[in-house]
Amino acid sequence: MKNLTFIKLGIMMFMQYLLLAVWWVPFAAHLNVLPYIEPYQIGLLLSAMAFGSMAAPLVGVIADRYISSEKLLAVLNLLVAVFLFLATIQTGFTGLMITVTLAMLCYMPSWGITSSIAMTHASSEQFPRIRLMGSIGWIASALFSIVAIHVFNSKDFDTTRLPMYCAIFVAVFSAFFNLFLPKTPPTADKSSKTSIADIFGLKVISSLKNKYFNRFILLTILTVIPFALLYSFGSAFLQDEQFKYITATMNIRQIAELFFLFITTSILLKFGFKNALTFGLIALLFQYIALYLGVELGQQALYYVGLLPHGLIFGLFFVAGQVYTDKVVPHEFKAQAQGFLAFITWGVGILLGNMICGWLMNNFKVDNHADWGLLFACASAATLVIIVLFMLLFKNPAPAKANEK
Repeated sequence: MKNLTFIKLGIMMFMQYLLLAVWWVPFAAHLNVLPYIEPYQIGLLLSAMAFGSMAAPLVGVIADRYISSEKLLAVLNLLVAVFLFLATIQTGFTGLMITVTLAMLCYMPSWGITSSIAMTHASSEQFPRIRLMGSIGWIASALFSIVAIHVFNSKDFDTTRLPMYCAIFVAVFSAFFNLFLPKTPPTADKSSKTSIADIFGLKVISSLKNKYFNRFILLTILTVIPFALLYSFGSAFLQDEQFKYITATMNIRQIAELFFLFITTSILLKFGFKNALTFGLIALLFQYIALYLGVELGQQALYYVGLLPHGLIFGLFFVAGQVYTDKVVPHEFKAQAQGFLAFITWGVGILLGNMICGWLMNNFKVDNHADWGLLFACASAATLVIIVLFMLLFKNPAPAKANEK
């Protein structure tokens, strides 16, 4: 039974991350070719992920108090399919912005919900290996893209709406499969009143009164600002560099991620949270230095070197951050805490990152394209500052809360 549960949780992660990757990875490139989208509007549309993350704490409250998480996940995925379909028939910025944002309002809370489901039915130390299946799902989107380019005999496949149609199919299938996940009923008292603090996840912070957790939250927001440059605008960068297989090239990151997520548990146990998180930040710095050198030296081979550290960044900072959060929050706030972490990471952090990176892209250009050398240099400098702040301000959690020696 335990093996069957582990398999179900793995499939859940596979489908959930395939659902996003298959259309979101090439989305910036798609927006770049739409005649009715202005350059400044691309940054706004890419911020739909950030806007969607703002619903994560509220959905976490619902999962903690009112509805079984697996049923809630099924409803969210079905709504994603509906709103993505509506997005494919839009012919203007306003309609596209509304429908994509609605799709993300339903999708982004699923990261917190899937994490909560997984860590309810498996130990938090094993979570990175379950989350590994999400990376495999992300890679599967690249394989789909390569096959589709040849089937449709179109090198422009990644810039069309066809990836969104694939996501619709995945969302419907996922919604059906979610109903067969292990039952994960609410754990908190649903009779207690829901406050504004609950809705925005602020009770997670107030209940802990842990200054190091609060610093972790702040430093996570700061980290996502430079992280957003490649995460949100990577396909636009590859398009400027005239890459044919945009989705496949971007997903080189997830191939490396498979290995690093597999060993994340061992790294956490051996080195502790602070060192693991620091390693992730150093990988982010290495990523942008490699990309900067690639642009300045005209060596596209360095782009691939810059893409590979993503697995370290994601496994040792973001996934380890989820495990850290699960360790320090009370049991009754676990789904809400994961939703809050998703909100400040993919909501506040990505929104700030997209705004800042989008402003730099629009104001610093070379030959009518973004000055990517300058952008990568700025991201490198910002990451270096964050590493110093993190080493000075963050400490490992107390053994009683983190079960760490």
